Order: sequence, then C-alpha cells, then structure tokens
Amino acid sequence: MEEKSFKKYIILWLSQGISGLGSSMTGFALVLWAYGQSHSAMSVSLMSFCNYVPYVFLSLFVGGFIDRHKKKTIMLVSDSIAAAGSLAVLALLLAGCLAVWNIYAINAVIGVTNAFQQPASAVATGRLVPKEKISNVSGMNSFSNNLIVVFSPMLAAFLFAAGGLPLILLIDLASFAFAFCVLLFYITIPEQAQDKAYSSPFAGIAQGFDFLKKEKGILYIMLTMALINFCSRLTYENILSPMILARSSGDSAALGIVNACMGAGGIAGGILVSVKKESRHKTVVIYVSAALSFLFGDLMMAVGKNVFWWSAAAAAASLPIPFIMANQNTILYQKIPAAMQGRVFAVRNAIQYSTIPAGIILGGWLADYVFEPFMVSGNRTAGMLGRIVGDSAGSGMAAMFLCTGICGFTVSMISCFNREIRKLN
Repeated sequence: MEEKSFKKYIILWLSQGISGLGSSMTGFALVLWAYGQSHSAMSVSLMSFCNYVPYVFLSLFVGGFIDRHKKKTIMLVSDSIAAAGSLAVLALLLAGCLAVWNIYAINAVIGVTNAFQQPASAVATGRLVPKEKISNVSGMNSFSNNLIVVFSPMLAAFLFAAGGLPLILLIDLASFAFAFCVLLFYITIPEQAQDKAYSSPFAGIAQGFDFLKKEKGILYIMLTMALINFCSRLTYENILSPMILARSSGDSAALGIVNACMGAGGIAGGILVSVKKESRHKTVVIYVSAALSFLFGDLMMAVGKNVFWWSAAAAAASLPIPFIMANQNTILYQKIPAAMQGRVFAVRNAIQYSTIPAGIILGGWLADYVFEPFMVSGNRTAGMLGRIVGDSAGSGMAAMFLCTGICGFTVSMISCFNREIRKLN
C-alpha cells in the first residue's frame, strides 16, 4: 500500500513540477514586463512583497481549516484561483489595460491561495510518502525546484521574445490544466479522522503554538530559520541581480550565467540528498549547511570581481540548501502527529517566513539609500571596505553580502549548539 502511494506521489511530483515551470516562467516574464513599464527596481520588489505579506499573515489562521478539510480539495481550489489570476492578467493584457498595480493585486490573491496550498501539500506529502523516504523526497523537490530556476528564465526570455507575455500565460494555463487533471483524477490522498476539538481559526493557532511550547527544539528551529531567511532575503534573493548588473556594466549574459550556476548548485545538492542515507545528526546538518552557504556563498560573492567567482559563489550558496530543507522536513514529519500537521505547518510558515517581506523591502532600501551612497562618500571606513569588496559601482551591495555572510554564519553556528535543538537528534 505504501509503495502504491509513493508511486502516486511521484506522478503528482512530476505534474506539479510541470505546472511550477509554467508559473515560474510567468513570474519571470511579469518581472520583465513590469520593469519595462516602470524602470524601477522597487516596483519589482513590491511584486514579491505583495505575495508574501498575505501568505505570512493568513498562515497563522489556516492550520485548523487544513486539518479539518480534505487536502486534495484545498489544493485543487487553491491552484484554480491562482490560475484564474494568470487568466485575469491575460485578459487585461489583451484588452490593453494591464497596469503594474494589477499585478500587485493578483500577487496578493496568489499569496492568499499559497497560504492554504503549501501546508495542505506538505500534509499530503506526509500521507503519501513513507517516513523513511521523506529526506529523499525533499531532495527530489530541491532538484525539481532548482531545475526550474535554471531553465525557466531561459525559456521565458526566449518565449517572451518570440510571442510576448500572452504566449507565456497560455503555456502557464495549459500546464495548470495538466496538473489539475492529474490531481483530480489520479491522486487519492488519505485523510485522518477529523478533529472536532477546535471551532475557530484562533483555536487552531493556539493548538499549533501549544504543540510548539512542548516541542521547544522545533520552535527554536523555526525561529532561527526566520533569522536565516531574513539574512538571505536582504541580499541573495533580493539585490543579487542589480549587484551583478552594476558590477558587470549591465552584462545580462553574466547575470544569466550566475543564475544558472545557482540553480545548478541546488540541483547537485538535491541529487545528493535524494540518494544519500538519512543522517543521524539532523540538526547539525541543518546548521552546518546553513553556515557553509553563508561562508562560501555570501562572502565569496562579496569579494568576487568577475563572473567566475560570482558563479562559484552562487553554486556554493545553493548547494547546501537541499540539506537544510530535507533534514528539517524529516524532523517535522517524525515529531508532529499526523492529525496536527496542518496546524503546525501553518504556524511554521507564519514564523519561518515572517521575516521575508521585511528582508525584501529593507534590502532594497539599504542598497539604494545607505550602502551604495556610503561606499562613494570618501569615508575612511568605506575606503577600508573598498579594499575588500572593491570600489566600483555595486560595491555597496557587495558590502551588504559581506555583512549577511558574517551574520548568517554566526547565527547558524550559535544555533547548532542550542541544547533544545540538539535534543532533536
């Protein structure tokens, strides 16, 4: 029975990967379109901000709903609403009245659907995949996600030039239809007996936090991951592109190579995780991997002066990430009772990803108004930093990578020695 469920999960994983490729191409194409309209980096950052804010806020309240209702239905409805957003963009575009603020609003709606879809999908994974294969499945997910990171920008750029945004939106809708049919007609997700012990979203939140109070090690992992996410969103997932473009005199090919190497590193890490044996020291793997990502990724990116070093840094930063995700997921699935997973995963999402919107906005502001002006101010400290990160355009953003590398490495190593976290081994 478990083998049959796992085979169905593989089919689901493949179909969702195809749908994810379509969605990722749409996201990349919308960035190109929005930047072409406004020529503002902040307008692009706000697209991510509008997606994350409702996602983080609602994640607190949806856990009880997810535990109480069928995961398959939640996933189908959430994906359908997200596809309706792509359809709305297509309709507005063809009508000639698409504006950047429309994309903000649609991204906010997609953020709402993600708050339901992602924890429901996480619970469904726990129901379909045997616990001893959770780590391998996390590696598979990292592999597919990073494969999308590598190929979606190239495909989107090619299709954007060939047929424009409408063509990409149509491909996105077609990939959604395929994944929807696979989930609807082929996948059966086992359900646990419904828990009637709570009657409101606030009760679900309370029960999720009550569980975390008893499992302090899991709570501390979520809190430290929130700090790590904040550091990564300040730089790598926010100002990497403008920094590379600034330091390479606007060479888009250099940026493409760096992004491809970042995805390749994640693919390599995903493959390693999917084939290796499960570690007995999971928390050590989590935080040592995070520390190595900051040490060799952020610091090398800060001091690098050419495409070779930027590419090496990108690969070094992304390769350890699958090890973090796999070991964290293994701990969560082993420790959280099946009937509680929706509530705890929802609270996890709210805690762990709550720092991302702040990191996105703060990173852009610090780059434009603090670090870049500081590095050209003639200040003595700026001159000392310039010897490390250079003094050309983009050196302020490089200095930000230096800061996040040091802070992220420190947070990771301190967390590794936390007593409650170590007990989870």
